Amino acid sequence: MSIDDSVPTSSRANSNMAQALRGFGLVGVLSLLIIAAGAVVAMPLGALLIILWVWLSATAWSKIGYVTPNSWVGTVAIGTLFGIVFKFLMKAVVMPLLVADPVNHTYHYLTGNLFASLGFAIYLVIGGGWAEETVFRGYLFERLGRLIGTGTLAKTAIVALTSSLFASLHYDQGWPGVEQAVITGLVFGTIFALTGRLFLNMVIHAAFDLTALVMIYFDAESRLGHLLFK
Repeated sequence: MSIDDSVPTSSRANSNMAQALRGFGLVGVLSLLIIAAGAVVAMPLGALLIILWVWLSATAWSKIGYVTPNSWVGTVAIGTLFGIVFKFLMKAVVMPLLVADPVNHTYHYLTGNLFASLGFAIYLVIGGGWAEETVFRGYLFERLGRLIGTGTLAKTAIVALTSSLFASLHYDQGWPGVEQAVITGLVFGTIFALTGRLFLNMVIHAAFDLTALVMIYFDAESRLGHLLFK
């Protein structure tokens, strides 16, 4: 009797399914399409489907960047500061240089609207900080890395591709939203490519979005956008 013959049929079936989910055959591609469809419907749904995929495919959590930080306090502190400063630089320096409208008209209805802003803040943490980073950095980096490699050139291509996809989903905010998302996607992607850790990205992303929300709520976008460039 061979070693394989001693493995229960159910265990072999589970192992085969896990391998199929990690691959790029029919099952693997179908799972990718299902996750993509879920993310289009609602980004948190896409992230939840990724968590399910990791479990069913027996993929190591570290493969999607879910690595415990050396210091949670340090990660939150550094990520929060980075996210806030990054948003101010984007609003006061980068976007004005691109001659972009400083006002995000898509979400301008949140100005002075406390109840709606509080609800949206919760979504920004879940849908932006957690879900978007899980989808665009964690999952897509794992899938594309497995497909084209993990060398420097491959990672550069992955950062560029995922940033483009990330930006395309921000078209509802007009061309300035796409421009900003390209830049933030490149920054977030580069950080993840260098560290392989996702929780710092999540904090930075959430802090960036929440800072943007505060600017909108206090109707400070135009003032900040013309702070250095009149």
